[in-house]
Amino acid sequence: MSTAYISVRAYDELKRWLSAKGYVLKEFPEGDLPYPAISSHPDIYISDTKNGLIRQYEISGNYPDYLGFNGVFLDKYFIHNLKYTSPTLISQAENMGLTLVNVRQGYTKCSCVVVDGSSIITADKGIISALSACPDIDVLGISEGHVLLDGFEYGFIGGASGRVGNSIVFNGDIKTHPDCDAIKAFIEGRGLEVVSFPGLKLYDIGTIFTE
Repeated sequence: MSTAYISVRAYDELKRWLSAKGYVLKEFPEGDLPYPAISSHPDIYISDTKNGLIRQYEISGNYPDYLGFNGVFLDKYFIHNLKYTSPTLISQAENMGLTLVNVRQGYTKCSCVVVDGSSIITADKGIISALSACPDIDVLGISEGHVLLDGFEYGFIGGASGRVGNSIVFNGDIKTHPDCDAIKAFIEGRGLEVVSFPGLKLYDIGTIFTE
């Protein structure tokens, strides 16, 4: 049976949608990290290598020690602030023959919607700049903000979304983002469906993972 890994803070509408699609929900509770809103984020504990999910079970509560798994695996690249990356992910990326791309943003996965193995959406200018040297990655740059995260000025679009089968699913209504038309066109142009939930503000829950 398929499993969906989500934050306990995910909207009920998202939880019901995943359940209706046949997923068993594994909800991450709030933990001991300094920021309760982040402590339930699956992308602190899980990384999608494209060859399957890998997990870490014990993390430090101190910044930036808990960022080790928040990298992005694409078909040819691994993207993260490599100063913070877990040795487990570095080894995995090297074993897969991926090119390592260093960025300033430690919350790399939170910052990126991974549409497919060569396409991402992000508002992070540092990530956009770093990936300009990778011509085989398609990047849609969008406006910062417009995503909620308790205790912070704003959250990240990658943390408010995830790929579920042939859909990119948002925790909230993508129409509340000023770049919604460009986001939808970018996703649908790659043969994927956009799923979101009308009337709800986009809320960062630390990525939706499935297996």
